[in-house]
Amino acid sequence: MNSSILILGGGCFGLTAALELRARGWKVTVIDQGRLPHPDAASTDISKVVRMDYGSDEQHTAMGERSLTRWRAWNSKWGEELYHEVGFLVMSRDEMRPGGFEHDSRQFLTARGQKLRRTSSDMLRDLHPAWDHSVYRDGYLNPVGGWVESGRVIARLAADARAAGIEIVEDVVHPRPQFENARCIGIASSNGISWRADHVLVAAGAWTPTLLPHLQDVMWATAQTVFHFKPHDPRPFTPPQFPVWGADIGKTGWYGFPANAHGLVKVANHGPGHRVNANDPRSLPTGEEERYRAFLRETFPSLADAPLHSSRVCLYCDTFDGAFWIDHDPVHPGLIIAAGDSGHAFKFTPVMGEIIADVVERKPNPWVARYGWREKTAASSDGARASS
Repeated sequence: MNSSILILGGGCFGLTAALELRARGWKVTVIDQGRLPHPDAASTDISKVVRMDYGSDEQHTAMGERSLTRWRAWNSKWGEELYHEVGFLVMSRDEMRPGGFEHDSRQFLTARGQKLRRTSSDMLRDLHPAWDHSVYRDGYLNPVGGWVESGRVIARLAADARAAGIEIVEDVVHPRPQFENARCIGIASSNGISWRADHVLVAAGAWTPTLLPHLQDVMWATAQTVFHFKPHDPRPFTPPQFPVWGADIGKTGWYGFPANAHGLVKVANHGPGHRVNANDPRSLPTGEEERYRAFLRETFPSLADAPLHSSRVCLYCDTFDGAFWIDHDPVHPGLIIAAGDSGHAFKFTPVMGEIIADVVERKPNPWVARYGWREKTAASSDGARASS
């Protein structure tokens, strides 16, 4: 008899784990508090960065390389281009130096055989004219990378899951793990409906530390802001002259995207953010739009006065060390956690299902040790994230 599993959360962790476990013969049910793609989930947006650039981090570079291959395969499988390989341009104000994200990524990727283009102020002026070339002096373009239409990917994965025989239960009122003594036996909603299975996987993103308070010392929800601008003429903000970009990203956290099919240019900040409860109302900090426009004035002057189309507060589930948290709960038999995206998980969507399924089945996987249950230590990041 095949094992059964309930998965709480239908984002990139939950759906890819569901598909992989279903392919391995499991009976899988996905439960979510909203409709997929859930409008408040981190996975749901118009775009996410896809990159292999991770400083000198060998594991995440390798995971990025494999993910890129699979993103292309998913484009072919789905018959539409949801992953857009437009390149990743990272620039710094000062000359790249060892220890910096830009320098270490370029050096490490070049050693792995990747063909990168060094970019100077002059090349920036000639090839990427939206940038203020007098401010940004050094950097590189990685032609392998780009962006993915993340909300549409979640919708596709949900459709694939249903086609594979996975039951997806949506609009569940306040679902949460259900325990009998210490053992996790299922999921219950606040209106009295419950489900039971052999195992429960919590893949609830920023809601995870609220659902499982014993994890609040090692992970927490962090609010990050996103702005979508709509320039009157989007053509200067399209590839190849305007690919996915990072602007001194390891120091400042600023990154963004070319104009999408609707002419929207997304700008965001991969920085410290501020801690929140995932259930609290979401609102922009005072003065946030002006902070963005001040950045645009000194980096992309021609975008600085573009009309604001929309804004969004995106929630990370941050772990103390910036690494994902994927493991069996040592205190609660039957409970597995797949959380802690720390703002850099979506690019790995094509490889996460295997990683999580191997953890569920306790199978060896060279990538899982980093994400296992661990004691709290000094914080770190993915290299591209500003720490202050």
